[in-house]
Amino acid sequence: MFMELEGKRCVVVGGGEVAGRKARKLLQSRARVKVVSPEVGPALESIAAEVLRRPYELGDLRGAALAFAATDVREVNAAVSREARELGVPVNVADLPEEGDFALPSTLRRGRLQVAVSTGGASPGLARRVRDELEGLFAPGWSGLVEELYAARKGGRGADERLEGKVRRCLSQLRG
Repeated sequence: MFMELEGKRCVVVGGGEVAGRKARKLLQSRARVKVVSPEVGPALESIAAEVLRRPYELGDLRGAALAFAATDVREVNAAVSREARELGVPVNVADLPEEGDFALPSTLRRGRLQVAVSTGGASPGLARRVRDELEGLFAPGWSGLVEELYAARKGGRGADERLEGKVRRCLSQLRG
């Protein structure tokens, strides 16, 4: 899912490994992460803008742009999903993806370039493995190319012949 989240509150209900992965993805998008869970590990706590060390309560999603139900308790995840729907907040439900509104792709980032791989929640592990394979194809140099293209576009001009040549070379390397 590509969504502008910079500065927006995103609520992660859960404090375990899955919640940590969701929170790290949000942090990459510069979201303000709020975590609600009785137990929160130090790594997750260090990246959250706000931590409520208690069980989820109705009202915890107020003001959220996105919500994530990532506990190991089915009833809690279902309650988060219900509140999100009532508030019109898109929700991702870790243990029952079809109960949510979206699945997160496995994302490869090279600066502004993002390549997303998704199985629609069917197999996050497979999506990660495909993404790992793609990492070797997209060298770190892609980041610089995208920045140059961005600067040209921001400056009100298109890519010049030099940039177009760089794009063609990078794409031909992908084809092998």
